[in-house]
Amino acid sequence: MKIAIATIKKNEDSEISLRAGRTPFYLIFDEKGELLETISNPFAFGSGGAGFGVAKMLADKGVDTIVAGAFGPNMISAMEGRGLKCQEKKGRVKEILKEVI
Repeated sequence: MKIAIATIKKNEDSEISLRAGRTPFYLIFDEKGELLETISNPFAFGSGGAGFGVAKMLADKGVDTIVAGAFGPNMISAMEGRGLKCQEKKGRVKEILKEVI
């Protein structure tokens, strides 16, 4: 199992980003809570399609669950189409990670 958490900064002390599709970074963790990878979100800036792009990018990396402050309807649709789960959470990554693993 892999969990991707939308973050404002590149580390586990970061706050969770309120914007799933336009978040600056994603931290990917395994089922034990170990950080596997930090990704700069290529869809953080630009127009349209961020939710679909992010859902595909994370699904291609084997992510099962995405955690962010909020998800737009297009991103939810894209995640459902790829079998991804989403959880809306607020707080610091370290704290929230304990709740989702």
